[in-house]
Amino acid sequence: MGREELAREIVKVAYRRGQFQLRSGQWSQEYVDKYQFEARPQLLRALGELIAAQLPAETEVIAGVELGGIPLAVAVSLASGIPCAFVRKQAKEYGTQRRSEGYPVAGRKVVLVEDVVTTGGQLLAGIEALRAEGAQVLLSICIVDRQQGAAERLQSLGVPFRALFTLAELKVLADRSSEADVV
Repeated sequence: MGREELAREIVKVAYRRGQFQLRSGQWSQEYVDKYQFEARPQLLRALGELIAAQLPAETEVIAGVELGGIPLAVAVSLASGIPCAFVRKQAKEYGTQRRSEGYPVAGRKVVLVEDVVTTGGQLLAGIEALRAEGAQVLLSICIVDRQQGAAERLQSLGVPFRALFTLAELKVLADRSSEADVV
């Protein structure tokens, strides 16, 4: 599935109009319901392949922040053959008590993947957790950037940031079609 077709499919299944409160606390009249594109195998596979094609050659681990980044990390891992790790929002109080699970990240070059990004708070927390465990974060890639400060915040940490799509791109596609749901 090509990038343009993938964008149209994301609009079709996940782009919503209405009143939505975002994780950042902000309110928006547009929402991308990430679980709708992450729950469809053909879309998840295509997203994993698209991200895998953009990985730096030296990537040793793909990491995803819980919850939405986890299926993406697995999809990219399957597409690239690179092992993956899962970054918790908080360390467990039992077992290993680590913030990252799965493939070890200490001393490794990691790419962090996320679904929809507004201000980048989850990515920042993920980068901090990975660095605390000794990882070098090479890059952060998201599916949709709402373009509300994430790129600038990540730049301040010295982590390059890429988005497969912007909310503005998806909005243009939604405006051209009747595919977007109104809630």
